Amino acid sequence: MSQMSLFDNSVPEPLAARLRPLSLDDYVGQEHLVGEGKVLRKLIESDQISSMIFWGPPGVGKTTLAQIIAQRTKARFITFSAVTSGIKEIKEVMQEADKMKSFGQKTILFVDEIHRFNKAQQDAFLPFVEKGTIILIGATTENPSFEVNSALLSRCRVFVLKGLTKEDIHKLLDQALESPQGFGGQDIDISDDLVDLIAAFSNGDARMALSTLEMAVLNGDMHTDGSITVTKQTIEQITGKKALLYDKNGEEHYNLISALHKSMRNSDPDAAVYWLARMLEAGEDPIYIARRVTRFAAEDVGLADPYAMTLAISAYQACHFIGVPECNVHLTEAVIYMSLAPKSNAMETAYLSAKEDAIGDLSEPVPLVIRNAPTSLMDELGYGHGYKYAHDYEDKLTDMQCLPDNLVGTEYYHPGDQGEESRFKKRLNEIKKWKEQHR
Repeated sequence: MSQMSLFDNSVPEPLAARLRPLSLDDYVGQEHLVGEGKVLRKLIESDQISSMIFWGPPGVGKTTLAQIIAQRTKARFITFSAVTSGIKEIKEVMQEADKMKSFGQKTILFVDEIHRFNKAQQDAFLPFVEKGTIILIGATTENPSFEVNSALLSRCRVFVLKGLTKEDIHKLLDQALESPQGFGGQDIDISDDLVDLIAAFSNGDARMALSTLEMAVLNGDMHTDGSITVTKQTIEQITGKKALLYDKNGEEHYNLISALHKSMRNSDPDAAVYWLARMLEAGEDPIYIARRVTRFAAEDVGLADPYAMTLAISAYQACHFIGVPECNVHLTEAVIYMSLAPKSNAMETAYLSAKEDAIGDLSEPVPLVIRNAPTSLMDELGYGHGYKYAHDYEDKLTDMQCLPDNLVGTEYYHPGDQGEESRFKKRLNEIKKWKEQHR
């Protein structure tokens, strides 16, 4: 046991630690798990907690939730570190937990970043989890399916925690400014817009948001009466970011995504990267941008470069897997590729034309020749009669009619001359010529 020092209380705890909630009523976020009537809340309130894994990004309340569970269930709460704890330390704690269990005392063992424990360390927990010596709560930012031993994972229930919304973070920051444990006893002048700016900068990480607020207050302008004013310049200096004009729910949101889309369409990679940076640095969700780039790959590039779709989806997956800021480079790659790719909207215009006819002819029957005949009655009615299986023919082509009678001869797809689509155009013309010759 370490000795106390005269200076132990000289440095206050960080704001995030002082404001850590002690009950579910004070807990912010994760409504899908701890909202009224939700599964995890029911388990906690009925004291039916079993071993579990919390999987989610940093700063979303994994440790806090574990501590609330310990408080609610009156259990001993022990925190383990993957860096400093070996198998020897694990076994010592397990023996103590065994002893406490005989006295009716539960032990919750919280393992932060459980994916950092090696296989032998994870295996050391297994027998004690199985016999109920401990309730293991693991927290991880990595997919537990890949990072936690399957035997241990099978004995734990996995709960997925989501990144906090901007509104959640704003609520936390307001609490920090009002709470006696925060800055409630001080006269802090900070506008709601600046609180919103900190919330956007934190990108769903409560710990980062509270740390940023604390730094902003400590570095704010001190007045003779003891009040403190936090300015936009102070926050920009702390975050290293300019407060960009951006509202993810307002007009500017749509203006900027429009600018990105039209810059790519105009084959201007410099402008496209600039608008991408404007959105990302202002806190836009990279997943949203990735979805729009994926749409662009089909709408504006299309079959002129079929690989564009593959690249766009790969960028989307990268954004999902690693998040900001690391995924910025993947989005940049995708945006530049889309800008330089040959363009064609022939696919989109084909669909829009076909859609118009489809809506106008919803009752138009499917030609009998291309219907299936799974029953004898359908066969008697002529379903599938005269069907020609293209693979049985030398050119893999037939003159069979596939459009409804009133649309025979209608053409929707008109390929252009850009990129790969020129090859598709040549192939389509060959097919049309063959069919004319064999009609």
